Amino acid sequence: MLGEPRQLLKAMFDAAIGAASPRLRIPAFLPPPPKGRTVVIGAGKASAAMAKAVEDLWPGPLEGLVVTRYGHAVPCERIEIVEASHPVPDENGHRAARRIMEMVQGLSPDDLVLALISGGGSSLLSLPALGLTLKDKQAVNAALLRSGASIGEMNIVRKHLSAIKGGRLAAAAHPAKLLTLVISDVPGDDPAVIASGPTVPDSSTFAEARAVMEKYGITEPRSAIDHLIRAADETPKSGAPRLANSSTAIIATPQLSLEAAADLARNNGVTPLILGDALEGEAREVGRVMAGIARQAALRGQPAVPPVVLLSGGETTVTVKGKGRGGRNVEFLLSLAVELDGQPRVFALAGDTDGVDGAEEIAGAIITPDTLARAVDRGINAKQRLADNDGHSFFEALGDQIITGPTLTNVNDFRAILII
Repeated sequence: MLGEPRQLLKAMFDAAIGAASPRLRIPAFLPPPPKGRTVVIGAGKASAAMAKAVEDLWPGPLEGLVVTRYGHAVPCERIEIVEASHPVPDENGHRAARRIMEMVQGLSPDDLVLALISGGGSSLLSLPALGLTLKDKQAVNAALLRSGASIGEMNIVRKHLSAIKGGRLAAAAHPAKLLTLVISDVPGDDPAVIASGPTVPDSSTFAEARAVMEKYGITEPRSAIDHLIRAADETPKSGAPRLANSSTAIIATPQLSLEAAADLARNNGVTPLILGDALEGEAREVGRVMAGIARQAALRGQPAVPPVVLLSGGETTVTVKGKGRGGRNVEFLLSLAVELDGQPRVFALAGDTDGVDGAEEIAGAIITPDTLARAVDRGINAKQRLADNDGHSFFEALGDQIITGPTLTNVNDFRAILII
């Protein structure tokens, strides 16, 4: 086995991130140059790295603009890179979205629009629907993030408060040919969910968006609620004529990254079990379930079974009720540690492959069999920190955070539970 358990867990996380590298994934999906212009647009935490990969490989002229999260820019010569706020949109993202919409209008059938889309694009590509303001969108986004709504639910609302999401960008690009290259960060890899699907048909409706708001008791701002009630401009659906020249290719997925981690585990004498790439639910509840599975494997595995690692991906949620900073990966791990209660032989890592857990510049953390004991030595009550949604400060105090910086890709959460 590769060194000690922490080292192996970190190596698997690195392998998962590396498998989703835009430079690695993009070459096989690039189309031939068109007769006319090539316009590159995009949004997401990986969009700048995707743009750089395209620019380095493209044989002819090209131009364009992509918007990425602050700190995630990659210098390009022909494609402009704009940084904006995530997860709550800001004026930079607003202006970039407006410029992108202007860039794709007035093109001909001989032109190609190459859209580079990855997770995070929904808040980065913020263009409010007619009659709404950026402040309205910011308020709704912030409320949804606090509510515990799933990413799918959040995106249904976002699409119906937007002038660019839910296929509206693709409709604006007609009659040019549009190819969207997508790095998936969502359960099920549905392009309509990733970044709120700006270039693909949308099956959701205003009625569904209203239902999400009602489910989570979000009643402000009133302008947004009234817009959803009016339902004046539904998103383009499958078969819409203005989407006829549009196609999509998913170039990297959570499953692909889990398989890369599994290969590394096997090469180090550890049996990998991929439990799924689309696990959802409250992070602490997923932690409890995973603890039960891990405890069973640890107790039943002695002494003949070789080391095992339980791998999973997806996107859990945190309903922030305490005073902590949230973060679904650290909440998952803190719950897992509390439930394992010092179970020998069990180690775990959870992190977001983009390097950002929630709104924190922390990818995630690691737990070990002595995590709770070390916390007690420092006067830290793990159960209280969990009740306060304060996983970030818990792992910060123990020195067990995983800090990668911007990884320039995003295939959602990575979880590995190692039983040795």
